[in-house]
Amino acid sequence: MTQDVLTYVENGIGRIRLNRPKALHALTLPMCQAITAALLDWREDAAISAVMIDHAEGRGFCAGGDIAMIAASAKADCVEAEAFFHAEYRMNHLLFVYEKPIVAFIDGIVMGGGVGLSMPAGFRVATERTIFAMPETGIGLFPDVGGGWFLPRLPGRVGAWLAVTGARIDGADCVAAGIATQYLASDRLDAVKARILADPLGIGEILDENAAPPPVSKLAEHSADIDRLFASDRAEAIVAALRADGGAWAAQQLETIAGKSPQTIKVALRQLALGAGMTSFADNMAMEYDLARAVIRRPDFVEGVRAVIIDKDNSPKWQPATLEAVSDEMLDAIFAERPDRWTPLPELAGAG
Repeated sequence: MTQDVLTYVENGIGRIRLNRPKALHALTLPMCQAITAALLDWREDAAISAVMIDHAEGRGFCAGGDIAMIAASAKADCVEAEAFFHAEYRMNHLLFVYEKPIVAFIDGIVMGGGVGLSMPAGFRVATERTIFAMPETGIGLFPDVGGGWFLPRLPGRVGAWLAVTGARIDGADCVAAGIATQYLASDRLDAVKARILADPLGIGEILDENAAPPPVSKLAEHSADIDRLFASDRAEAIVAALRADGGAWAAQQLETIAGKSPQTIKVALRQLALGAGMTSFADNMAMEYDLARAVIRRPDFVEGVRAVIIDKDNSPKWQPATLEAVSDEMLDAIFAERPDRWTPLPELAGAG
């Protein structure tokens, strides 16, 4: 059992506490396996009425997955990376179909794998310290862990904007976008958690009683621009709309997009368009597992991790270097179904 995540029961609540502060609680394979094992144990236990997910210490809720390991595996045979994605996506699906209430306290940095851990929860509590992002286009990956399902179901075109730009938003923005269900001051968290532990059946009422009005959302101020300028599922059309707009905010978006992987931008837009039409979260995760196996074998992922995480020169050399050079045929190959498709846990066959 790994100590990087603590799983235990407290007064009828199953507790999942991320405990890898030096890595901002980024998920590893043993962490995903431990979370899954605990959730399966608690699923049939009538004494456990709810699940609480938070982090034990440090400034991040969860900064993602073990990207350095995935990149090292991608340079070799991809076996370790694929094992991680397979287990992580099964954990994501288990959370999505879980029968008992889940409350996630997304206090701090919430990126990538942290999004996949928290978005399936029925109660998602943001604070003034929340920083939410799906930054994968900046490292040549794509917004996985259920991004194909959750992002297109956000209001308007917010999901497409988050996926393409990797924009960071705060707790107030998360409430405005429906990513968070409540907003609490961080200095109230310990007291609220204690209240929930004392009254596990009253989670919603306790959170609502203690919720604070969030500050004005900067995202809400730009929602009309996002819906108008990111309306298309075609990357070239989005860029053309931003250029035609000529405003300062549009110029910022263009500058941001220019640094992202053209391949991944197009992958993300197609992923969200396909995910929007799916009726099963499991089908979405099967698609994302195929995508993950394809994308880590392409040059942009290893190069993106090198530029952003390892060397930190922030000067990736993308292949292809332009949106126009990412052909439909290339995308078709990336989205092709691969052998040994992902499936949910055997205990959840046919669920969601």
